[in-house]
Amino acid sequence: MITSIHFQNFKALRDTTLPLGPFTLIVGPNNSGKSTVMQALTFASDPSAFKFDDIVSAGWENESDPAIEVEIEWLEQGRRTTLVSGKLLRRTFGPSPRGEGVFTEAIERKLAGFKAFSFDARALAAPVQTHGRAELGPDGANLAAVLSTLNGREPERFDALNQELQRWLPEFDRIVVDFPQPGHTEFLLRTRFGHHKYNARELSHGTLFALAFLTLAYLPNPPSIVGFEEPERGIHPRLLNEIREGMYRLAYPKDFGESREAVQVIATTHSPYLLDLYKEHPEEIVIAHKEKDGVHFNRLSEKPHIGELLEGAPLGDIWYSGVLGGVPTNP
Repeated sequence: MITSIHFQNFKALRDTTLPLGPFTLIVGPNNSGKSTVMQALTFASDPSAFKFDDIVSAGWENESDPAIEVEIEWLEQGRRTTLVSGKLLRRTFGPSPRGEGVFTEAIERKLAGFKAFSFDARALAAPVQTHGRAELGPDGANLAAVLSTLNGREPERFDALNQELQRWLPEFDRIVVDFPQPGHTEFLLRTRFGHHKYNARELSHGTLFALAFLTLAYLPNPPSIVGFEEPERGIHPRLLNEIREGMYRLAYPKDFGESREAVQVIATTHSPYLLDLYKEHPEEIVIAHKEKDGVHFNRLSEKPHIGELLEGAPLGDIWYSGVLGGVPTNP
């Protein structure tokens, strides 16, 4: 598990450390580095895919040698190790002043499995090549192929997904995989009453987004590290508890009877309604503060007198009031 990431000169993150746990929800104003965290993990996996001018912090012209680093502290089998990636876009693995070295192969494999998702309804609903790679794209593309593979190779898991679908979206009772023409796969949702079938392109954006979360939660081998940008987008507030449960199923599989390895989940949000659901788990909340010297991250659980602050009001209301920080402020 990644326990922290230190950023140096990476876009808005000039010199700051982000603490992480099995599940982390980051909340903060616009342009406070929430999305940059996702980009930085991609960068750590493959710095060569990025251009220097696209990721260096503003004002680098004033520095003779602006090192761009993403330093990841890793906990594996009780031992803490450190990976330093991207010194001036030259990827390096090795000892760091903060660590004892790295298990290079294991960490590379984990980072290579990182996926950041920001779902797009059109991509989710699109038919796909039947023999294409059954892996969900960052925008949700290829969902039909993923469902078809799950149906064919993991029928019991696919049935369990359909049972959960009925709880999340009671209007429907089953996902139907179809092959409209040779070489193409699509999916439909069947209504509980009347068994009418709705093509994916006829479904609402929120329904498609919820189905994507549900599918990821039931994959037998999901990505090792997952990022979700604004998982509340397009989702009715009453369904947010199910979205949280889907993310928890990834992060805490044993709590849901799963035997697979845990997925480390990092999500960002602007929703006070989603934040309300984590009032009992302030250790899972990280507040992004945008200040004159850059962005800083702090765990909510480490805020002084947090127990008193959380009494008597929803967490979302407390955050929205500004008392916790992490909200837009006047310059």
